[in-house]
Amino acid sequence: MKDDDILAHIHELIAEEHGLRRRLASGGISSHEENNRIKELEEALDQAWDLLRQRRAHREFGEDPDSAAPRPVREV
Repeated sequence: MKDDDILAHIHELIAEEHGLRRRLASGGISSHEENNRIKELEEALDQAWDLLRQRRAHREFGEDPDSAAPRPVREV
């Protein structure tokens, strides 16, 4: 996954988060549903940002950015 792909994924996750908040405000979903999905989105965002930071660090130090790998949420 390239940097642009990771950034696009981050933007998709953020858009979904905003959509969830709108649906909650309009009564389209319950706060329980929103909270559960928001937690998943936050974890996915943490992983995506971590991967992007790893890729940038690899590149900065002359390493292959493609050798960066997503880490489990508990490690991020």
